[in-house]
Amino acid sequence: MRLQIIHLCLLLALFGAGLNLVGCQQPPYHLDSRYHAANQESRIQYLVVHYTQIDDAQSLYELTRRDSGVSAHYLISQAEHQGKVTLYPLVPDSERAWHAGRSHWQGAQALNSASIGIEIVNRGYEEADAGLPLDQRRWQPYTEAQFRAVASLLQSLSNRYQIDPTRILGHSDISVARKVDPGPRFPWRRLHDEYGVGAWPDEARVTALLATMDSLPSTQEVQQMLIRYGYGLTASGELDAETRGAVAAFQLHFRPGRCDGEIDRETVARLQALLEKYHRG
Repeated sequence: MRLQIIHLCLLLALFGAGLNLVGCQQPPYHLDSRYHAANQESRIQYLVVHYTQIDDAQSLYELTRRDSGVSAHYLISQAEHQGKVTLYPLVPDSERAWHAGRSHWQGAQALNSASIGIEIVNRGYEEADAGLPLDQRRWQPYTEAQFRAVASLLQSLSNRYQIDPTRILGHSDISVARKVDPGPRFPWRRLHDEYGVGAWPDEARVTALLATMDSLPSTQEVQQMLIRYGYGLTASGELDAETRGAVAAFQLHFRPGRCDGEIDRETVARLQALLEKYHRG
């Protein structure tokens, strides 16, 4: 009988039942959970989209084995069953996953602690194209079933955690010049237009800005605009590798038809339209 009581107490302790049973040791305090601090926020401030560059089986293996050093909260398969892909929840939202690496956005760094990572099974670009400029690579499209799945997931997470539209990002946004996923084939505009998820410039405003733009701003002004929007770079005034990487990351997200890292009128107009829409302060 005593052994049964001990086992019961251990189970209650493990699962936090907190019931007052004879023989169970009580904590040396009174618990009062009627009060809650006003100054608090969710751990989750960012949603980050990735592609895996490997197939379904390899992706699941790499994201679940202990010694891989990487993980993600969710994995979306490429294989379909009856028109639907499979969604694998691999890490609870409340826990940290290892998906962002060295990362920066809107002044914050090391975003693993404040983000949810979503991996989509997609090979990215053809392996033979690895040495080519981004806009010359052959990128693999996402399937319709994958898009529906990731859009639904992002919409749910965004609503649940009240994520700012400018904080729904690709890995390339937060790891400038280091990462290029989810690549130019990820449909950010469709995600915004059909699901109300993420940021996108008003196309009419982009057209109006292009019509009145007599000349390009200086490199330093463009760097400051990128920094204001969220990208991690230094306003050096030089069109250096870091700046080209940041411009290319912006283009991958907001101008996927051209992602060469060059500052041109449309890139500046899209950046300006985004700042007007989401960063009025």
